[in-house]
Amino acid sequence: MSAYSPFEHLNSQYENNHFSDLISEADGIYWLKLRSIARKAHLAALCQRMGIDCSDVSSRDLLGFVYDHRPPTQIVEEYISATYESERSVRRSNEDYLVSQLYQMRVFDWGGLFQNNLERTIVNNYVKKINDWDELNRAIDDELHFSLKGYVRCSWYNHWSSILIEDIFKDHANVLPTIGLAKQVDFFINDFPFDLKVTYFPEGYMKLRRRAKGLRPEFTVLKQFCRKSGIWFESKKKEKELFPELMAKVEEFPHRDAENFLAELNGIRSEIITETLNDPNELLIWLYEKQGDRRFDAANRFFLVLIDLDNLEESWKLKRNKNLLSPVINAHLDNFEDVFIEDLKLQFNWKGAVFETYADILPVVVGG
Repeated sequence: MSAYSPFEHLNSQYENNHFSDLISEADGIYWLKLRSIARKAHLAALCQRMGIDCSDVSSRDLLGFVYDHRPPTQIVEEYISATYESERSVRRSNEDYLVSQLYQMRVFDWGGLFQNNLERTIVNNYVKKINDWDELNRAIDDELHFSLKGYVRCSWYNHWSSILIEDIFKDHANVLPTIGLAKQVDFFINDFPFDLKVTYFPEGYMKLRRRAKGLRPEFTVLKQFCRKSGIWFESKKKEKELFPELMAKVEEFPHRDAENFLAELNGIRSEIITETLNDPNELLIWLYEKQGDRRFDAANRFFLVLIDLDNLEESWKLKRNKNLLSPVINAHLDNFEDVFIEDLKLQFNWKGAVFETYADILPVVVGG
């Protein structure tokens, strides 16, 4: 018999990435709903609504204290929905303006700096506090070195476009949102928890699928074509920097051979993407297994995969296209009750251990 209390038992499953076991517990979903409002201000407000005195309870013990008092699920959900709607109403009044600001982004270029490589203060002081394009640029010019511009712009775009997409999900009638940026759960679809991941078709997975077809990496064949066609490039540059440069040069190269090369490259891309989306489990497992150490978890995930078949490198632009995304996401959520949850279960390996989780995928594909 476990020495843990019921609360400690569920918390242990959560902390040890046993999500599949957690949600199968009779109290698992209820515990996650409380966990999604685990900030002291929210829990204290819920206690006040229930007439429970929590004034002598420490912040560390407050979640367990509330769980032990068992506020009814309906009251917990009503509190979450009301709090979300209060926060959402502010964003809703500013949403058209925000979308307009996102369209000021012309080029998605990290400038040689990538996520998690910079001090957290940069993200907190510039990316998350500023939602005005002009104000952002003044801050970059005045306070940050020129080389950081790309990093801050890309982080800003990702942050606000992600909030835009999350709100599409959370506004749906079948969705219970979380509030306060809850770890590992962004919302519940028909009472089933998911962490939303917005992504594009991964370069690494494209390499894997090309290799399985006996094809060399795109970067290799691209450099070979450029050498053959007399298109000069600096060979010492890293792939992330050189690849988009060579693609642009080939696209603008005034010769039929360049058109044929790109047509073949895009044709193979389209074939691989179509095959993958027809049976996406291998991709889903790959996405779990290729997580970085710092961000590893085995939470249930909802992958929204954005793909521009005509220009895969420009797929980032779809993330701000609310008019495209809203009907696709809402249609999927309308029909989610028809999804058999067990069909979403999968297993993946992480450093010698096997994890079980649930994952849904919604591709949004344009072009082709």
